[in-house]
This record gives sequence, structure tokens and C-alpha cells, in this order.
Amino acid sequence: MALLGRACLIIALGLAVYGAGASIYGARARKAAWIESGRRAVYALAGVTTIAFAVLIAAFIRSDFSFGVVVDHSSTTTPLFYRATAAWSSQEGSLLLWVFLLAAWSSLILWVLARKGKLREVAPYATAVLCGLAGFFLFCTIFLANPFTTLANAPLEGAGLNPLLRHPSMMVHPPALYSGYTLFTVPFAFAVGALIAGRLDASWITSTRRFALAAWFFLGVGILLGARWSYSELGWGGYWAWDPVENASLMPWLCGTAFLHSAMIQEKRGMLKVWNVSLVLATGVLAVLGTFLVRSGILDSIHAFGASTLGVPFVALIATMAAGSIGLVVWRRVSLRSEHRLDSLFSREAVFLLNNLVLVGLCFVVFWGTFFPLISEALTGDKASVGPPWFDRYTVPLALVLVLLSGIGPVIAWRKASLRGLVRNLAAPLTAGLAVPILLLALGVSGHASALIMFGCGAFALTAVGQEFWRGAGARRAMTGAAPPAALLALVRRNRRRYGGYVVHAGMAVLFIGVAASSAFANQRDARLSPGQTTKVGGYDVRYVKPTFDVAHDKRETGAIVSLGAVLDVSKNGKHVTTLDPSRGYYPSVDVAQDGPVGRFYKGESTSEVGLRAGLRRDLWTAIEPDTSRIERLADVADRKFPDATPRLSLFIAGTLAAGYAKDPPPATFRVIDSPLVTWIWLGGLIVVAGALIALWPAGLRARRTAPAGYGAQLARELGRA
Repeated sequence: MALLGRACLIIALGLAVYGAGASIYGARARKAAWIESGRRAVYALAGVTTIAFAVLIAAFIRSDFSFGVVVDHSSTTTPLFYRATAAWSSQEGSLLLWVFLLAAWSSLILWVLARKGKLREVAPYATAVLCGLAGFFLFCTIFLANPFTTLANAPLEGAGLNPLLRHPSMMVHPPALYSGYTLFTVPFAFAVGALIAGRLDASWITSTRRFALAAWFFLGVGILLGARWSYSELGWGGYWAWDPVENASLMPWLCGTAFLHSAMIQEKRGMLKVWNVSLVLATGVLAVLGTFLVRSGILDSIHAFGASTLGVPFVALIATMAAGSIGLVVWRRVSLRSEHRLDSLFSREAVFLLNNLVLVGLCFVVFWGTFFPLISEALTGDKASVGPPWFDRYTVPLALVLVLLSGIGPVIAWRKASLRGLVRNLAAPLTAGLAVPILLLALGVSGHASALIMFGCGAFALTAVGQEFWRGAGARRAMTGAAPPAALLALVRRNRRRYGGYVVHAGMAVLFIGVAASSAFANQRDARLSPGQTTKVGGYDVRYVKPTFDVAHDKRETGAIVSLGAVLDVSKNGKHVTTLDPSRGYYPSVDVAQDGPVGRFYKGESTSEVGLRAGLRRDLWTAIEPDTSRIERLADVADRKFPDATPRLSLFIAGTLAAGYAKDPPPATFRVIDSPLVTWIWLGGLIVVAGALIALWPAGLRARRTAPAGYGAQLARELGRA
């Protein structure tokens, strides 16, 4: 099977090189047969990489330890779901996943365009770019990180999946991110193709818009899942740490968001051509940069794979993409002139442009803060870094403006808004935006001006979006006489892109309110407690009731999995609120050998299982750090005394030591957090996902055919937009 996988990779590299060459030759020589051949090479590339990826997945499912990557990242005791998804926990497997997804999306866009007969002059150059990217990743996969490397003597067991990754969201998180990264290469490739071919109208944007939106959607889902994993699994109490790899996924998402907004201006008015093509090219470069940060290990991150041999090739690729993009835009600068100018600062075009500037500003702040260690090392020789306070200083004001603009955009007219219409449309949102902070101040919520302003901006945006749905449904009812729910459903169905975008705006407002509240008003206490002792956090009393322990054999004859935890009683004003049970699990270290793996529990990885009571108003969160110094000393003695302990004896020793710990427990360190509105972050994320799906969902053919004549103009009149 490994031989089949290696053969598929070599064939795929040949297909990528051929596809790029045939497409360029066909476009330059105007030979349709060569262009067609290049396109079919991409189809074949998708098929071959699918086979290669299936071979790797099958090796993990079968626990085929002749594959080195399976030995390093799986075991027979790893549950089936995690075995099937462990492939992308490795560097080798994740690179193959990247190629597989890129080939799949490339085939899909080329098939759609060929069926519709669109972008015939642009598609060959875009095909060459996509094949070139696939060829690069295939080269890295074959020569630098081959997932099909085999071992001469296969061990009986593997090291197993990293315990930190044994979380459902982390198995979905990488494919979601990689889908976003690879989907963003599609509009990147077609922007390059449009620049080379000189076809600089909005047709390439229209044809690739759904791919850009899908990329934004998948990347956003990946970011959200990563934040949730961090909150529930890492044991530090937060969901976003401004980690370099976290930032790497955020930068293309921000740039892609800007492109999706400004693309509408080019489609409607023929404006911002240079801006749009620059945004989509930058997004493509940042997508590859995000992959580079994970693979190269140049920046310290809990998410990175560590140092590797991929740094230099990735730097060369990114430099080529950036330099080529700049060169193409400069070359076509005359043809990229806008067809119209901005009519008024009080228009939707102006709001979208300002929104773009804020998003790009956020992206620049994140970029600078992420790469500051490298910048400082190059200038001073010291690898200094910036922390969350630095990021917050610059991102918070920009985020406030962004939420405010997300409410203004839907209610302001295109071209030029009349003062009367602007006052009418902004009256209710402004009232809500001012009333909410005043009400909170009256209730005694104070001390964090930025959070109160965010509540006001969020209320403004939510009211503006709600107003648009209310007016739209009312106009639909006036036109058709339908019931309110039916009118609302019909309204959304007939303009899914617009109203899906409004739902996204509402979701982002909810999400940012959750971020502001949980950041500004959280109460945290780190306390070292013995059983019976109590600490206070916020208005809650948290009492350490008793320690807990659990011991289970890991079934690999490497020792025992030991869980040390606690029972905490949470009360308020003398009344019981909830019981929390945080714990920390200690896994065996594993030394894979020909005659089987060996190890001891206290020398391996440890994971935190938080105690959490979540609610719409607040979360009560806690984690434990047991004092294991005594149990480790005793286990070390047992390890030396019984170096060849049987699995049963190993389990007995671990159970005895853990029971002794629980009988006479040393003080444990607890982190307890009372955090308001954290659930709003996840709720807002779900609303964003729903809005993106609405915008992505294709309008039915029947709905398009049965739209009444003049429907758009009539609806605009009803809404006061005409």
C-alpha cells in the first residue's frame, strides 16, 4: 500500500507539471486542445491525490505500523474516529491533505466554468497557477515530508495520538482551516489569470465569488473550533491568546472579509479594481503564509509542528507569490482604473471602503505583532515578542469601529444617501446604541469604557439588522399579502446573499459583545487549597470538597493513565449553585521498540479536563494543577525496583500511588474564573455560520423564474431605497 501511495504522489507531481505547462502553452498559442488537456490533467490530479490520501487514511485505520507516520501518531488503542482523523495530526499527512483539497477545489471550479463556458481566456492561466501550487506541495510531500516512508522492522505498537488532540473539535479544526486556505487559492489564481489575460472586469469575481465565500466560511469555522478547543481543553481559561498560529488563520480571514465586501462595489459600480485584485492576491499569499507558520517552526506556538526542513521552500514560494502579485498589479495599473468615482461620503460604497480600511488595519496589526519577534531579532539581535495587551491596545478600537460600520452598511443607500432617509434609517439603531450603555451604567456596570462602547455598538448593529428584516418582511407582506413568517422566508430566499450577509453582521455583533464582556468583566482567582478550604471569585464561594482519582490501563503495556482531580462546591450567598469536577490526566511516555512500547505514566503528556458550568449569563470555569511531586518520587522508586513490571503490576502500582495521594492529598492549585457572556461568543459564531450558509445556498431555478417583473424596484420603493 505504501508503494501505491508513493506512486500516486509521483504521478500527481507529473500531472501538476504537465497541467501547468499545457495550460500556458495552450493559452499563448491559442490551442484549445492543449487548454483542454491541461484542465483534464487537473481532474486526473484530483483523482490520484484522492487515492493517495485514501491509502494513508486506510493505513491509520488498520494501524499499519510499517508506515512511520502511523507509528508516530497512532496506536491500536486509539479510538477509530481518532485513528481515521489522526493523519492530519502529522506534518506529512497535513501536507497531503492540503494537496488533496487544493486538487478537489481546482477540479470543481474548472468543471463549473467549462460547463458554463465562462472565463475561457482567464482559466488556462488560473489552471497553471493552481497546478504550480499543487506541484510545490507535492514536491514538499515527496522529498521533505513523505507520509509513505516505511520502516524495515515494524513495531508491535505505535506512540499514539497526542492526548491534547483527543478532542472532537481538533479533528475537524485542521480540515476546516485547510479548506479555507485552499479555497482562497482559487480566487487568487483567477485574479492572476485575469491580470495576465487582461480581462479585468468583474467576471472573474462573479465566477469565483462562491469559492471566496466558502473559503471565508470554512476558515471562520476552523478559527471558532480552535477557540473552543483552547477554552475547554488547554486549561488556561481563555479562548484566544494571540498565538502566532492563531493569528496566521485570522489574517487571511480578515483580508478575505474585506474582499467580499469591496467585491460588491466592483460588481455594481466598476470601482475599486486595484483594491479588489490586491486584496484577493494578499489573501492568497496570507493563506500560504498561514500554512508556513505551522510547518516551519520559526515562531514558538503550541499549535506548530516544530522545526522542520520546510522553512526555506515556503519562504521562496511566498516571496515568489508576493513579488509576482505586485508586479502584475503594477503592470496592469492603467487597465485597473475605476469606471466610476465615489459619489458621496454618505453612501454604502463609502461605508464599505471604510470597513475595508479597518479590516486591513486589523490585519496589519496582527501581522506586525505576529512577526515582531523576527523583526526585532533582525534589527537588534534579540527575539523580543509582544503579548495580548499590545494586541488589545490596537485591535479594540478597530473592532469597535468595525461593529459600528456593520450596522451602518445595511441601512445606507448606494451612490448617495439623502439626509432625510439617513435620519429615518438610523433613528432606531442610534437610540438602541445610546440606551444600552446608559442602562448598564444605571445598573452599576462601569469601569470598562471600551466594553460599554462595544455593547452600544453591538446594540446599534443588531437593531439595524433587525430593522432591515422587519422592513423587508413588511414590504413583502404589502406586495403579496403573505403571513409574516412566510413573507420573511420569501424575502430571504429571493436575496440570500444580502440577507445572509445581514445575519452574519448580527452574529459578529453578538460575538464581539461576548468577547468584550468576558474580557472586561471576568473575575479570576488562582488559589492553592487543601480539602475543606474555600476561595472567593466574583460573588461566588468555591470550596474544595475532596480529591478524586481514577486509574485505567492504556492497553499498550506502557503503564497507566492516571487522573487526579477534585470536587468543588460553588455557592452564592450561602446557597448551592453548582458542583464542578476539574481533573488532570497523566499519560504514559512511550518508547516505541521492536518488542513493544515501554513507558511510565508520570513521564508522559498531561491534559486538563476543566470543570465548567456554562450559561447565557456567565460561565463558571475551573482547572486544577495537582501537586504530584510526592507521587512522582514514589513512582520513580517503583520504576527502578520493578523495571520489567507486568501490565497488571504497573496498574496496581499506579492505583496504589493515586489512592495514597487521595487519602492524604497535598494542596492543589486551582484556577477559577467567573466569566460573563462567554456563551455569546459561541452563539454569535453559530449565527455567523448560519448567515454564511444562507448566502452560500444557491437560489432555486423556480424562484429565479417566478420572480415578478420589477420585483427589485418595487421592493426598493417599499423600503424607501429608491
